[in-house]
Amino acid sequence: MVRDKEATKAKLLEAALEEFARYGIAGARVDRIAAKAGCNKAMIYAYFGSKEGLFEELLRIQIDRMVKSVPITADDLPGYAGRLFDSYAEHPELLRLAAYHRLENGFDAVPKAEAEAYQHKVAAVAQAQMEGKVSAAFNASDLLDLVVHTSILAFSTPYATRDLVERTVRRLVAE
Repeated sequence: MVRDKEATKAKLLEAALEEFARYGIAGARVDRIAAKAGCNKAMIYAYFGSKEGLFEELLRIQIDRMVKSVPITADDLPGYAGRLFDSYAEHPELLRLAAYHRLENGFDAVPKAEAEAYQHKVAAVAQAQMEGKVSAAFNASDLLDLVVHTSILAFSTPYATRDLVERTVRRLVAE
């Protein structure tokens, strides 16, 4: 029987998303991931090296998905924050994975994919500031942090809406 390596990896990643989002890195179990994927748990080690390697690959994929599905629009940061809010509402797993990563690896541990996406976004905000399209009241990095975290912090209250996020960011970027 010939194995389809990519199909097996895809099944493992799909099963791992639910497991890691629910239990974190420490609480996730490779036997549950393998069983849900219909694979032998040895495949996790063969394809990803370890449970942590599987988590890192899964987090990278989820960050890449978010970066591609919600590209930054530095000249419309309120709209960008609103689209992030919508995407997080539709796919809350990324927020859970990122939270577990920070909780279990320290708050200074930033995944490579996140760091790369962040640099690109800061550059876009800085360019919009230089062009006078966005307030320069905050440096580009701080402004991006405030915009992104406003879209995330909105989940701490049941009364948060996309409109609230966009109005808040509109005030942040106003001159």
